[in-house]
Amino acid sequence: MPSYPAVRLRRTRIAAWSRALVAETVTTPADLIWPLFVTAGHGVEEPISTLAGVSRHSIDRVAALAREARSLGIPCIALFPNTPAELRSEDGREALNPDNLICRAVKAAKDAAPEVGVLTDVALDPYTADGHDGLTDDKAYVVNDDTVRVLMDQAVVQAEAGADIVAPSDMMDGRVGAIRKALDGAGHVNVQIMAYAAKYASAFYGPFRDAVGSRGLLKGDKKSYQMDPANAREALREVAMDIEEGADSVMVKPGLPYLDIVRRVKERFDVPVFAYQVSGEYAMIEAAAAAGAGDRDALVLETLTAFKRAGCSGVLSYHAQVAARLLGR
Repeated sequence: MPSYPAVRLRRTRIAAWSRALVAETVTTPADLIWPLFVTAGHGVEEPISTLAGVSRHSIDRVAALAREARSLGIPCIALFPNTPAELRSEDGREALNPDNLICRAVKAAKDAAPEVGVLTDVALDPYTADGHDGLTDDKAYVVNDDTVRVLMDQAVVQAEAGADIVAPSDMMDGRVGAIRKALDGAGHVNVQIMAYAAKYASAFYGPFRDAVGSRGLLKGDKKSYQMDPANAREALREVAMDIEEGADSVMVKPGLPYLDIVRRVKERFDVPVFAYQVSGEYAMIEAAAAAGAGDRDALVLETLTAFKRAGCSGVLSYHAQVAARLLGR
């Protein structure tokens, strides 16, 4: 008789029911946040050429998509505006307009599906003429403290519109504490802050800039405020600062290239950690599927599992709608 091992790890892998019983990581629609792009008009669904399958939507369609999120079990949507060019300015003042695209979209989404959370982006890049996340001086340097003062007002305007989570993505120093103080002072003590705590100056953001209309506007780059991809320990310092200042949750962005950062943050801090599977990551999966290099559904589910396995509480993904349908089967 040949000698066989007493322990066979393959036994529990034989059947789907057994694999389900012993799965260490489980992903559900409740782990997803669905980013949506908002544009002017009515009945508008405007495809984004560099984000196959993703469109900009007018406010009436955002309301319908909020209801769809509810039906799919997606607990939260994230809204980003494609601000008309004529409303962009050096000071980004449209960000403070209580009747701007985002504020109207928030109200419409909450009216349509009040059970679905709404996350809004706190940063000036969709509103500035130069595409930067903050105010710039005469040397095109993004000034920190003046920008933070605008972000405080922007966050309050979004909270007044009904946002459940404000998410500062600007990477200015001290902005989380300032925004928390502003929200509390305005009576919005229950509005959450999800800090883009470790946001890297990444090459994966290109399609997003197309989606919000900032491609080609940017003067220089964002390396003076977004993080160097070479740095990991610095990310832990950024996260620690944001938690100390009052962040309810933190985000790592981009996602898959920075799973090591997700894991370090999760192990170091007792706080919910999210990842943003950014536009370039989405586009690569879609391109691979279109080229026949991989099965889209399998790629989507495997990458989402990787985020959860690394320690994410949830994931912002343009594949949220597709994933929710797959996971809901």
